[in-house]
Amino acid sequence: MTFDSFNLHPQILKAISSAGYTEPTGIQSKAISKIMQGFDIRASAQTGTGKTGAFLIPALNRLAAPSSKPGKGPRLLILVPTRELAMQVSVQAEKYSKFLSSIKTVCVVGGVPYTAQLRKLSKPHDILIATPGRLIDFMGRSKIDFSRLEMIVLDEADRMLDMGFVDPVEQIVASTPKDRQTLLFSATLQGSVKSLSERLMNKPMDIVVHSDQAKHENISQKIYFSDDIRHKNRLLEHILKMDGVDRTIIFTATKRHADELVDDLYDKGHRAAVLHGDMKQSQRTRTLTQLKRGDINILVATDVASRGIDVQAVTHVINFDLPRCAEDYVHRIGRTGRAGSKGTALSFASRRDSFLVKKIEAFTGQQIDPSTIEGLEPSAKKRFVPNKFPTNKKRRPFNNSRR
Repeated sequence: MTFDSFNLHPQILKAISSAGYTEPTGIQSKAISKIMQGFDIRASAQTGTGKTGAFLIPALNRLAAPSSKPGKGPRLLILVPTRELAMQVSVQAEKYSKFLSSIKTVCVVGGVPYTAQLRKLSKPHDILIATPGRLIDFMGRSKIDFSRLEMIVLDEADRMLDMGFVDPVEQIVASTPKDRQTLLFSATLQGSVKSLSERLMNKPMDIVVHSDQAKHENISQKIYFSDDIRHKNRLLEHILKMDGVDRTIIFTATKRHADELVDDLYDKGHRAAVLHGDMKQSQRTRTLTQLKRGDINILVATDVASRGIDVQAVTHVINFDLPRCAEDYVHRIGRTGRAGSKGTALSFASRRDSFLVKKIEAFTGQQIDPSTIEGLEPSAKKRFVPNKFPTNKKRRPFNNSRR
């Protein structure tokens, strides 16, 4: 199958070709034609499978024809859980619509001044990409006009529910026209995601795609069992000095831990910076730019960075703390091994984390090989020490410019 098979608008085909894409991915092959036929779609697809194109391409094909309704509000609304994913989807929308000069995209997210976003919303636009919290704010100010809306996309719906956005999502969708087309994309279609979809969608059609990349077969995965946090710190320091460890993302369980760890790494001479939800959007954007340019080579992050960030050439992902959710593990390690390249994912775990390891292995269908480093082997006799930091250490104020 080729993109020509979908009978797309010539300018969209031109943009696809210009982007270097020749054949649709699995999710694109299954979803594009169904979306173009007007079905509500409930799709399960992992990151890296081309799911963004799966909904943007048919949506743009619809938007290429003028709206029959007057107004300046969006015809397509894309809801996403994080600012980073919103920005990534915005880039993709601009890419696929680059030869459709009449299509205008607006992105509204938290952490950005209201004034600039209000100015963009006041002008005619076709695509609105938003995080639920900021969109609710604008709706409360009567700054959103959904009278022309034709389609809603709920991207990474499972993540939105995990982040507590179920009520805002339902409020937003309830404010849109009843005859809209609704598309939902999620890593899983079970539990609360399925319940939400049944409340918001009209006889949805299920599409499930499990790609080889969902198993991350191009990523070498290892796990190091540790006695306590001091043991983890020694393992980390050794690994960061190993050959081939270059651009690295280290995931921690909490924002405080991320701040503490990045300060420790910086004090030891590493070019490190932090990324988490307490930072302003300008700080987060600057940090990602520094990582892409190579100004820093270590990013310490919470799960805010596990989805929606596309930084090429990340050689290693290190789970300093294992995530509680197996799906988050998949998204974390997916930050390496991008675009078919090889990557390495290393995880630290205490003996008490064995059940998390089993959950991850069951979810991915892969066994993670336990590894040791000579001289840093775990000792079963040592008592497990909770993941705490000394309370007498003076915290450094955040100043990303020094990193």
